[in-house]
Amino acid sequence: MEFFVYIIYSSSLDKYYVGQTNNVNNRLIRHNKGLEKYTRKGTPWILKAFKGFPTRKQAMNEERRIKNFKSRKRIELWIEVVGAEK
Repeated sequence: MEFFVYIIYSSSLDKYYVGQTNNVNNRLIRHNKGLEKYTRKGTPWILKAFKGFPTRKQAMNEERRIKNFKSRKRIELWIEVVGAEK
């Protein structure tokens, strides 16, 4: 099974959210239905980028690394680079 790190964006909040999952489409649906506490207020969320990893541990490490950026510019650069890989 493959795991993914994903970044979604809320234009109403003008914020990015970084997460990891084994099913990006289902996870985005959950965010947009308001089923996730942290993202409930920002609907609709738009998927900006995602990247696959062979293990959950690797995906979690990448998620943590991105969350430690604490810089919108670095998050947007990650989105650009990952988008270019597809």
